[in-house]
Amino acid sequence: MSEGLKEVKKVIGTKQVTKAVEKGLAIRVIIAKDADQRITDPLKLLCKDKNIVVEQAPSMVELGKTCGIEVGAAAVAILG
Repeated sequence: MSEGLKEVKKVIGTKQVTKAVEKGLAIRVIIAKDADQRITDPLKLLCKDKNIVVEQAPSMVELGKTCGIEVGAAAVAILG
């Protein structure tokens, strides 16, 4: 997982990440392994269709901390 996500331009949360991918703004997506698959599977398919690299984070809590927020995050998109 990428370190230093606090400094990069990003969106956090599956809804915001999905919007960024649909609009062609996301260059990379990070999804937490322990996030609900009913929520993340459609996002993974969308990323595959749009040829966006998907990385996995160990947990929602760790992904949230890496992004500088105090709650867990299921998904994060790095914006280009």
